[in-house]
Amino acid sequence: MPRLPCVYSDFFYGPLTEDVEELLGRFQQIDSVRYEDFSALWREMGFSDLFIGTINAGELKRFCRVTLATAVKYFLPPYSYQIRVGGLYLMFGFYHTQLAEPPVMIRLALKDWTHVQAFLKESVEFGHLDVVYIYKKLVASKAIHYTAMPHFLTFQKQQKPKKEHVCPEFLSRTTAVRELISADTLEEIANLQSLYEKLKQTTKDVGSQITMTHRDFTSRLRDCIARLLSSIKQKSYSNVQKAPKSRRHRQGEPADSSSSGPEQVQRVPQKKRPPSLRARTWKNLGVKQQDSNLPPWLLSAPELEDGVPVRRTNQAEPYRM
Repeated sequence: MPRLPCVYSDFFYGPLTEDVEELLGRFQQIDSVRYEDFSALWREMGFSDLFIGTINAGELKRFCRVTLATAVKYFLPPYSYQIRVGGLYLMFGFYHTQLAEPPVMIRLALKDWTHVQAFLKESVEFGHLDVVYIYKKLVASKAIHYTAMPHFLTFQKQQKPKKEHVCPEFLSRTTAVRELISADTLEEIANLQSLYEKLKQTTKDVGSQITMTHRDFTSRLRDCIARLLSSIKQKSYSNVQKAPKSRRHRQGEPADSSSSGPEQVQRVPQKKRPPSLRARTWKNLGVKQQDSNLPPWLLSAPELEDGVPVRRTNQAEPYRM
């Protein structure tokens, strides 16, 4: 007949794990880390009777190892602080209620020692003295066995290792994020962030250079425009010919009609003035006009005395009716 496999030969036992998770779930709901609250739930669910009914000593020892390994599983990361406190209380309860002689010790691997020290330090900082007290009681009772491996090594045992069940409600927030994003993804994101920072700095430097180049170009353009305007003004002022002072104070001389060339001044013909009324009257009467210094508009000639005009004294009186 084939040999039957030993009971509790695996590292964990499914029904026991379900009961432990139910206890820890209730402990998580009350939102407390006090030992008195945990002990009340322990008694309510009857965990003190867990080892009753096992007759075979070998089977009892294997079952004690499974229960203690299950408690240690929830005492270590990746679970939250409150669940780890519940795992420590489970270690204390399982060790002191087991029926094996000598009692089975709690195995703590060397790789988990740093996590235990960090847990104790955090408990002291937050003032959870009952947590530190329970751990010190286990150490004083010599219940902890510091080993190289968390479980016994069994040779010539051909079986596939089962994947440990992890309750998602018991995980801490940081652990949940780590499960969603792998280490490779985080490394890739870090590389992208580094590349982004370099590109950002490069873009900033190029932008500052462009700003300086624009300012330099603007100043140079203004200088060129100013120089161009100045040269234009100088050229326009130099084309204006100023007359010399001797010419400015010289009186105008009549131009010689016999001169020719571009320097000859052309005379503008003056409009001939028509003869006066007196000259036309004398011409019509056939009277020869004598040279006189009298103005041409004077119609009657004044009386002369020694060639000098004399004022009239006997003027005609106006006509009376």
